[in-house]
Amino acid sequence: MKPFYLLLFLSFLLFSCTPSGSLTPTATSMPTSTSQPSPTLALPTSTTQPSPVIPTNTAAPATIPIPVALSNPSAAGSLRRIVDGLEKPVYLTHAADGSGRLFIVEQPGTIRILQGGKLLPDLFLDLRNLVNASGDEQGLLGLAFHPRYRENGRFFVNYTDVNGDTVIARYSVSADNPDRADPASATTILHIKQPFSNHNGGDLVFGPDGYLYIGMGDGGSQGDPQGNAQNLDTLLGKLLRIDVNADLYAIPPRNPFINRAGAKSEIWAYGLRNPWRFSFDSATGDLYIGDVGQNTYEEIDFQSASSLGGENYGWNFMEGLHPYKGVAPGGLTSPIAEYMHKEGSCSVVGGYVYHGSRLPQLTGMYLYGDYCSGLIWGLYHTVDGWQSVKLLSSNLAISSFGEDEAGELYMLDHRGGSVYLWEVNSE
Repeated sequence: MKPFYLLLFLSFLLFSCTPSGSLTPTATSMPTSTSQPSPTLALPTSTTQPSPVIPTNTAAPATIPIPVALSNPSAAGSLRRIVDGLEKPVYLTHAADGSGRLFIVEQPGTIRILQGGKLLPDLFLDLRNLVNASGDEQGLLGLAFHPRYRENGRFFVNYTDVNGDTVIARYSVSADNPDRADPASATTILHIKQPFSNHNGGDLVFGPDGYLYIGMGDGGSQGDPQGNAQNLDTLLGKLLRIDVNADLYAIPPRNPFINRAGAKSEIWAYGLRNPWRFSFDSATGDLYIGDVGQNTYEEIDFQSASSLGGENYGWNFMEGLHPYKGVAPGGLTSPIAEYMHKEGSCSVVGGYVYHGSRLPQLTGMYLYGDYCSGLIWGLYHTVDGWQSVKLLSSNLAISSFGEDEAGELYMLDHRGGSVYLWEVNSE
């Protein structure tokens, strides 16, 4: 993260930030371990076939009409608070099981259920005894439900353990209560050493290929002092892809660095600083990554659904589109959008390509925001290339976007402990 943006952005994004008005983070000390991360398992190559298949797509994203929000800002809609009283919410998702439930991840180590507009009184899962949430970029950070959750009841979490390391663990729902997970079902599938307490990444997302994608930060401190993002022999600073349909996990046979000497087979893409939130376009399979910058620039990275993986997004040679350290090699994949640290902005929060029904004027736009400033933008592709437009100015400490089964979007306010629904303006 940014060396001067460290307090209050959950254990995932900042060193210090001073948004317009209400955050005054204080720096905390960092562990100084220099141990290199490595998976604790000897892994087989996956023999299962992914399902469904990634949509066939060209390298270029879909082109959409110029959004009406450009000429009529009120068309962008507004945010309505639907629940509060949460403790540092960092993620919201659904189980794709037709229940309409929303699952909210709280950084200290709990998962709660929002159903029918109300929080259920009991926790879905309580991991507070396993989670280290003492650092500002540590805690329970990610949640993903298996694509066949209705059949197997399995889901996955990403958290910082008591030693400060990243744990990816599998759990199952309780056999007699769909609103409670079974804590005894825990199985650690991946353990990654963390040299510092920041830049943990934290996101877990199942891709349209059925594999689990894991966002890993560069290990922390500032400027990637260990060179992890460009080092293929570590899992830090990477986007990982694994097959969780094995007993623990297996390596998908088409991962780009499989069986390559000096490279981890789990790696799907590299050169990332802290990919806090990323998502796949549910209509095209394209991948969008919000990668948090260092001192000056925040960036959005893109990967076409037709990609074979292996992209190098440039950190720490580049920060956004700008040189940061050393001489950059050829073949880097540049971001499709960036913004500077102005108007109080400091840390990008990646969102989703909108495909809901409440705001048809935003269909096809990739929506993203900033934790410190509360600004929200829309990014879209035209015949003239990528374009970005500011849609909303909020006073929220945006920790994450969320999406329900219908494709409607939500915003999480980390500081205020609230969830907001993005909807049309009331008359």
